Parts: sequence; C-alpha cells; structure tokens
Amino acid sequence: MKAHFMSSTDETDIPLYAAAKKVYPQSVKGFYRSIKWAVLAVCLGVYYFLPFVRWNRGPNLPDQAVLVDLANRRFYFFPIEIWPQEVYYFTGLLVIAAMVLFLMNAVAGRIWCGYLCPQTVWTDLFLAVERFIEGDRRDRIKMDEGKWGPAVLARKAAKHFIWLMIAWWTGGAWVLYFADAPTLVKELAFGTAPLTAYVWIGILTFTTYTLAGIMREQVCTYMCPWPRIQAALTDDEALNVTYRYDRGEPRVSLKEATKLRAAGAPAGDCIDCSQCVAVCPTGIDIRHGAQLECIQCGLCMDACDNVMLKIGRPKGLIAYDTDNNVKARISGQPEKPFHPVRPRTMIYAAMISIVGGAMLFQLATRSTAGINLIHDRTPLYVTLADGSVRNAYTIRLINKRPDDRPFALTAEGPLGLKLELVNVTATSDWRPIVIVPPDATREVRLLVTVPKANIKGKSEPITIKASDLFAGEHVLAKDHFFGPE
Repeated sequence: MKAHFMSSTDETDIPLYAAAKKVYPQSVKGFYRSIKWAVLAVCLGVYYFLPFVRWNRGPNLPDQAVLVDLANRRFYFFPIEIWPQEVYYFTGLLVIAAMVLFLMNAVAGRIWCGYLCPQTVWTDLFLAVERFIEGDRRDRIKMDEGKWGPAVLARKAAKHFIWLMIAWWTGGAWVLYFADAPTLVKELAFGTAPLTAYVWIGILTFTTYTLAGIMREQVCTYMCPWPRIQAALTDDEALNVTYRYDRGEPRVSLKEATKLRAAGAPAGDCIDCSQCVAVCPTGIDIRHGAQLECIQCGLCMDACDNVMLKIGRPKGLIAYDTDNNVKARISGQPEKPFHPVRPRTMIYAAMISIVGGAMLFQLATRSTAGINLIHDRTPLYVTLADGSVRNAYTIRLINKRPDDRPFALTAEGPLGLKLELVNVTATSDWRPIVIVPPDATREVRLLVTVPKANIKGKSEPITIKASDLFAGEHVLAKDHFFGPE
C-alpha cells in the first residue's frame, strides 16, 4: 500500500510503511552489560533448577519446594501452602506485581524491560549463542548478504539446533513445576509421562524459539503493551536512558571537533560513530530522544562510554538522566539531585506495603481448620415429650491438614444444653467427637436440646466450638437457638 503525494513539479510515490530491517546487535562490554549477564544467570538459574529444590513438609506432603499440585488443588512455596479458597493471595500478588512495576517505572523507566523481562533474558541468551556460532555483528551481516554454502548452512543449522534445545528445556522446566521434578524427568525420558506434559513442552518450545530467536525486538515493539502504558506513568523526574544533546551537539568527526575546539568554536562530544545504534537490541538511535522501542537496557551507555574513553572525553554522554536535568542544563540552571522518594513513588510503596502486610498477617493468623453451621429451617424447633426444646443443625468441618483430625464439639448458649450427633459414634463421655479425614470436609447432623425452664426467649445466641484434640486448634461458628414464645 502506498500513499501518493502530488508536488508542484512531479508526482512522488512514498511508501506509507517502512519495511522492517533485521537488527544485528553488536556485542559490548561494560558496567551495564555485566549487570545484565549477572541478572540473566540468576534468573535462568532459578527458573531451570528451582523445581529440583527440596523442602521437608512432613509426612503425606510433597517435598518439592515450589509445586503447583493441580491434582490435589494445592500450591506450595517453601513453607507456604495455598488452598483453592485462598485465591485472594494470587490477587494480592498480582496487585503487588503491578505496583512494583509502576514503582520501577517511576524510579528508572523501563528498567524491568531492560534487565528482568523474560523476553529480554531469553533473547540475550539466544543472541549469545548466535554470536558464539556465527560471529559478531559484521560477521553475521556479511554471512547473510553473501552466498550460503555448506559452511554457512552448517553454522545456521547448529545455531537453530541449540536454540531449539534451549527452548525445549525451557518448556520442560515449566512442566516440572506441576509435578515431582525428578519423577517427571524420568517419565519424560522413558516416554511414560502424561500426554499433557508433552503437549505443553511442545507449545512452550515453539513460543520460546519463536519469540526469543526469530521475533526478538518485534515482541517489544509490536506485541508488548507495556511501552504504551508506561508512557502514561512516567514523569520528568524519572531516570531514563538519555542522550545528553546539550553536551553532544553539534555532532562532528573527531578531527573536526579537535580543530573547532582549538579555534574556540563549539563542538559536541558526539563524533557520530553510531556505536550506540550498533549495540542496541531494538536497533534504534537513542540520539533521536525517547522512543517506544527503547527498553532502557543501558548497552548504548556502555558503548558510548567506551568510545569516550578512547577519545579522551568524559563518560556519560549517554546516561540515566531526568528530563528536568536536561532542561536545566540547556537553560543554564543548576541540576537538581535525583529524588527517588517523591509523592508518586511513596504512593506505590505504600500500596505495596499495605497489600503485602495484609497478606503476611493473613498467612500468620490463618487456620488449618474450618467450620460452617446451618440451622434447619423446617421446623425451626421441636418440642419433646418432656417439654424440652430441640434444634437441629448441619455442621461442616474442614480439615486442611494431610492427616486425620479428631474434633471435639462443645457449645455455649442456653443453660443445660446437650449436644448429640446423628449416626456418629461419640468417643468421649461428655462431648461428641468427629473425625475428619485428611484434606477433606465432613458434614454431620447435630441436635441441641435445652430444658424448657432454661429457655428465656424466642431466639437466643449459640456458639458451636470444634477443638482439635491433638493440635489444640479450635474454630467457632455462631447461630441462634429457637424456641416457643
């Protein structure tokens, strides 16, 4: 599709969309590249090996430190066990994750994208493999532009094979979080694993290979919504990768800059070497200002600093800086120190603290037992032959532990009340006992009888208490005891 523009002299065809160009990122050494390598090693190490970490939880429980046990509807994270009815913990984690992302953006722009995003981490790994096999930027460009002989095909095949192996192990590591890792590895090796495991490994192999190996920067530019969102969340006080054009312009060659400075004429520090463009994983020119494709990885800063050192100029022509400081230098005003603590960041930090604190409190005080009490509605009460009044209730006891638990039932309410379980054998002389199987619920019928003389009104509060005879834990349920006027 083309857009046609008519000039006064001739008609010119201008393409509406520029054709995508393949990006060949050049390797670079420096402070930020070292940080990225360290983050990559930690992230991939945790992802690939965490399923094999063991954690002793006691008998009848899995010993895998991090496990999503779909069959038993449990999520285990070291000492923490999450049950299905506690889905609000995942909601809290999503809120905290969003606030952390907003906080990182308010402090240092898209630092998540440049260092911690899975797309960035795996793309860096795939690029390292590509450079190891095919060479650096110039070698890869020359190889792709030349004729493909057997040697080139062999290199290409080796590269894609290693990419597929990395992608395959990425998918394999993912499914290990859903079953006992050593056992599943053996089953996968001998072809006896569930079909679901092979299907998901295939899906994740394909997506990892495609996104990290083939699409690369296109994921960040076209697929990811975060660049569009973060632009509305940043401000002039956030650190961003910035070309300090107040120092770099006008751009001239190194020889020309030397002549101009000797003559007292202005000359920028930028010598237009384009190293910042060559190392950029998304192929942009940071000297054009803030751009949607920039992932704030800092590699252009390393490349520029290396050049500045070689030509004897101060480092930091490209650096993390704020828009306010750039404006201040242009207007001749003093720079202001960076303030990470400001209203925007304080709000995000407060929300993280509130939600995180509430989750920790809930974890620390939660119970491994539960009780629900439902009063019979028809009839509300029954008058016995001796004049006493009886109410019937359905009790559901919940046991969230992996072993049998005996619960003793007691009640607080009208004087002289007596408890009786229907079709349940009592194991105590003075209170009924209900044994609840491991990781299960049990419903029982409870009859509460009160002498007529002790009934003081049409409705009186009653509290049923279930106490674990071994662990000492107890849970309460409140309702009403009904009688005649």
